[in-house]
Amino acid sequence: SEMCIRDRCKISIAAMFINNHKKQIRLLCRILFVLYIAGLVYFLFFAEMLDRTGIERSYHYNLIPFREIRRFIVYADLLGPVAVISNLFGNIAIFMPFGFLVPILGRKKRKFWFTALASFELSLSVECIQLITKTGCFDVDDIFLNTIGGILGYLVYALMQRKRDRDADARRLKERS
Repeated sequence: SEMCIRDRCKISIAAMFINNHKKQIRLLCRILFVLYIAGLVYFLFFAEMLDRTGIERSYHYNLIPFREIRRFIVYADLLGPVAVISNLFGNIAIFMPFGFLVPILGRKKRKFWFTALASFELSLSVECIQLITKTGCFDVDDIFLNTIGGILGYLVYALMQRKRDRDADARRLKERS
């Protein structure tokens, strides 16, 4: 059966709304990404610098994988739950938004390995800057935990995308029947 002009107009208007909605969401995600990166830079570099005024800074680094993770687990009672949670889970949580937002920024960035590698590269860059500027400690364990955080953020994105696709398929099936 032929579609009437009114139905075609409705479909065209709906398509324009959906495309405009997608553009708005993508713009919002880009703004959130820029704010996230700005907050990350402040938190990792400037907030720590402000706490260290007047203290001579020196180079600190850990190149042995799992050394600091093991230390935080073994000495959890001595260090206290706040230190353990903020180090182990904080390093994961701080990179989850990165892993969630990167795939939204563009089609080419939607691959798992792209996000995992980008998380690793950003974390490595942060650790190198911390070493060079003597703000914080270069720690391979942080790179590992940050990368895990980026991957977990990507998995949240992928699960939400999968649910969205299933919902869209269900709507299409319902409209056809």
